[in-house]
Amino acid sequence: MDKADKQALQVAKEVIIKFIEVGRISPTNFGEHFKTIYSDVVTTIAENNREDRDE
Repeated sequence: MDKADKQALQVAKEVIIKFIEVGRISPTNFGEHFKTIYSDVVTTIAENNREDRDE
């Protein structure tokens, strides 16, 4: 697992925890949402890296 993957995992975890704290996600349906959130974070990081290289 490279640095970007670890950072994406950490960000996704923090987002999930925040959503659980505010009641948007419950611990019982966490699995349904984690993959989507993690995928969105990874996509955002990849797009940002591409834009940085293009500049």
